[in-house]
This record gives sequence, structure tokens and C-alpha cells, in this order.
Amino acid sequence: MGAVSLGQLPEPDRIEIAFAGRSNVGKSSLINALTNQKGLARASGEPGRTRELNFFNIEESNVRIVDLPGYGYAKAPKDVVDKWTRLTRDFLRGRVNLKRVYLLIDSRHGLKKVDLAIMDVFDEAAVSYQIVLTKTDKIKPPAVKRVTQETLDAVLKRPAAFPRVLATSSSKKDGLDMMRAEIAELSRIG
Repeated sequence: MGAVSLGQLPEPDRIEIAFAGRSNVGKSSLINALTNQKGLARASGEPGRTRELNFFNIEESNVRIVDLPGYGYAKAPKDVVDKWTRLTRDFLRGRVNLKRVYLLIDSRHGLKKVDLAIMDVFDEAAVSYQIVLTKTDKIKPPAVKRVTQETLDAVLKRPAAFPRVLATSSSKKDGLDMMRAEIAELSRIG
């Protein structure tokens, strides 16, 4: 189900985990890989395709995945981008059943200024978030190790950040079992 306003949100009857990140970071691909469903979240080569909050119930658990619109570059009018940015911020501030936001960072680029700004929003709103590096298959293992450590060093100073960085590749299925285990743990704590 998709929501373009707070009034369209589903009841907070399940634990929710959200996926956030810059446009084209691989949110939809990671959601599809985690759930083993190729077409669950629509992946696109065009930045800014996700323009609403998309909710996916995981039937065998009490978890709901939320695919947030990407931030940063998007082929959309400024007023449309502003609208979905406000909706995302309002959702993050007021969702009591939101247990964690997974902030996806392209491993080839590391943390950018726009990512740090989103992390500031999470910290100010006291929204628990965890960094997930994506597309690790596109760089060599020593570079994955380096960017993972650099990212961890950056998040250890932040109050709402979960102090572990996950390195993933949706296409190679790397890191997905670890991420599934963490999601399962969140649903047990819930």
C-alpha cells in the first residue's frame, strides 16, 4: 500500500522498519532481495521514482517494511519533492511503532553531506537508525572494509545511530542473512 498523506497511513498494528537513502542507492533492490520477491518494491534506474511511503507487510512475521522516497537528486518538480520530504519527516517524527530506519549508503561513495543532514534529522527526532552500505559488489573487498570502518567511526558519535554498519550487495546476496537476523531480533523485542 502507498501513502501520500499522514491520513493514509496504515494502523500502527505491526512493528515497522523503514528504508531511507539517496535516490538510486538501491532501496527497492535491497527490499526485494531481503524478502526474496523480485517485484515487491519497484526498482528503477531513474532517480526519484518512489514518491510516496510504500508499506509492505511481511506475512510470516509481525513486521511491516516502509520504503521511503529517496532524497537528493530526483527528476521531479521542486514542489513535489518538498511535499514528499515533509511527508517523510512527519512520518518519522510521529510513528510509535517504527523500530528502526535503515539508512542506505552507496559503498562506492560513502557518506555525503546530504546523508549527514538526514542523520541530523534522525538524531534530533530520536529515531533509531542503522547504516547499511549497498552495492558492495561494485568495489574491492579492501575498499568495503575501509568504507565500513570510516562509516562506523562517523556514526559512533551520533546519539540515535545503532553502532553497527552492515555491508550488503543485493545482486550477490552479501550481508542479507545478517540483516534478516537483525530485523528478526527487532520483531522479537517489539
